[in-house]
Amino acid sequence: MISCKTATSKESQAKASSGNSQEDLNFYFKATGNEPFWGIKIGNDQIVFTSLIIGKESIAFPSVEPIRAMDANVRMYKVSNETTSATITLQQLDCQDSMSGAISPYSVKVEIKNNSELEAKKLSGCGKFITDYRLHDIWVLEELNGYKVFATDFQKEFPRLEINSTENRFSGFGGCNSITGQIFYEKDVLRFTKVVSTLMACPTGNKEGDFLKALQSTTSYSIENNRLTLSNPSGKLIVFKKVD
Repeated sequence: MISCKTATSKESQAKASSGNSQEDLNFYFKATGNEPFWGIKIGNDQIVFTSLIIGKESIAFPSVEPIRAMDANVRMYKVSNETTSATITLQQLDCQDSMSGAISPYSVKVEIKNNSELEAKKLSGCGKFITDYRLHDIWVLEELNGYKVFATDFQKEFPRLEINSTENRFSGFGGCNSITGQIFYEKDVLRFTKVVSTLMACPTGNKEGDFLKALQSTTSYSIENNRLTLSNPSGKLIVFKKVD
């Protein structure tokens, strides 16, 4: 019973640290706009639109797969229910909130209308993907490029990452040097970007270079049994074990 309580407590702390509410866990993208105020949340099961527009205060649509542009990071969702239809467009483009001044990584446009209306209401705002709270932890390298790693591969200690999913950044140790960087997160996508390391010379045979190359080649992930597995279309690259 103590073990179960501890696990639940850690999971709750991770959710709180990453800034995600229980409701947010059902959705992977959220956006808001002003004049009039509106919001949208996109999840695997449903897309929920809320606003101060009379007749469109709260509308839920069955979720659909987006139509993707070939030459840009743009997604379009065409949704409908018994009374309303909408087109939602997400574009990866820095977007500044017209009231708070906050910068979000996605520009969002919504065209929504009741089925009895001839013209759609056009809205614009800003949004972001909700980073998986489970990434918010400390991870130590266990496998690299399909092989179990040993202390002798790094002379000093195993590489590790501490991921902050609230701020989409990470820090840690590469096996020889300290490292920092940012994470790029979308639904089913994870990349480690802007990686910076100290410049200490590494002993011959240290696999830090292989580790950093694999880390920066990552495009997707999975989490199971306290393991974080990083992959790309070529296959599995890295397996970390959770230590916190």
